[in-house]
Amino acid sequence: MEIIFILIKEIFVYCTDFIINLTNLLGVSYYEVNALFFVIIWPLLTIALVVLNISQRIMLKKQIKKQIR
Repeated sequence: MEIIFILIKEIFVYCTDFIINLTNLLGVSYYEVNALFFVIIWPLLTIALVVLNISQRIMLKKQIKKQIR
């Protein structure tokens, strides 16, 4: 169980360092980059993946119906 906590801590530190380095490169604040990721990019990515999943299910159902006939 301890290895899981260590892994989570390392991932958190890496992500935080990445955002800090990105803020330095872009010249914006940590909060702005954080908001960009979690208010804009994450929801858009989630919606896109849900739409992709639904469209693939529809295409799969069509393929199954073709094979049954």
